[in-house]
Amino acid sequence: MNRVLVCCVAACLIGLMIKPVKSMAIEKVVGKIPEANIYLYATEREGNLEKFRLEANGVIQYFPFWINVSNETYWPQLIYHDINHDGKKELIIILTQGYGTGIILQEVHVLHNTETNIGNVYREMIVDNPMAILLKNVKTKLTKSEAIITIGKEKTVIKIDTLGIEPENLFSDVVTDNLIRFEVIDNQLTALIGAQIAPVGGYIGSFYITYKFQNGLYEGTNVEFVHSD
Repeated sequence: MNRVLVCCVAACLIGLMIKPVKSMAIEKVVGKIPEANIYLYATEREGNLEKFRLEANGVIQYFPFWINVSNETYWPQLIYHDINHDGKKELIIILTQGYGTGIILQEVHVLHNTETNIGNVYREMIVDNPMAILLKNVKTKLTKSEAIITIGKEKTVIKIDTLGIEPENLFSDVVTDNLIRFEVIDNQLTALIGAQIAPVGGYIGSFYITYKFQNGLYEGTNVEFVHSD
C-alpha cells in the first residue's frame, strides 16, 4: 500500500511540474496628456483593453467596467478641453467598442477635475445616451423612392434614385446604430450618428447631437441632420 501511495504522490507532483504557467497580463499606457500629467493604463485580454487605471494629479483611480478594442489604431482618445465653459478643462475619454467595414461604435466618458479631501480627482459625469436622444427627437421613414428624416418641424427628403441604389437592396428603415462617434466641435461635446439606408453605398449623412452641461449632467440639447453630398 505504501508503495502505491508513493507512486500516486510522485505522479501528482510530476503533473504539477509540467502544468503550463499562464502568462500574466501586462499593463500598458494606452493614452496620455503629458502637459496635464494625465496617464491612462489598461491591460489587454482576448482582443480588448480592460482594467483601466487613470493616474492624474498624483491620484490613482480605477475604472473596471470600461472596455476598448485592443487594436492600437482604435485606442482610447483623450481630450483635455473646457466643454462646459467654467474656465477649467475637462477630461474627455472616448472608447471604441467595435469597428469594421461601415461600423464604428464608441462611448464617451467626461470627467470633471474635482477637489476632495484626498486631493484633486476626476469625477465622472453622466452623459445622455445619444441613441435615446435620437429616438426621442427623430422620426424616419424609408420607401422605395425616398428617405424622410423629421426632426421637430424640420423635414429632410432624400431621393433614392439619385444614390444609384437598387430598391431591393434597401433596408426596411433608416439604420442608425452602426456608426456612433464622439468629437469636440466648437468647444462642445458632440455625438455623430451615421444614417444608412442600404448595406453598400447606403450612407446618407449624420445626426449631430450637441451636449450642454446642465442639471448636473451632459444633456443633448440640439439634434441636427447633415446630408452627405
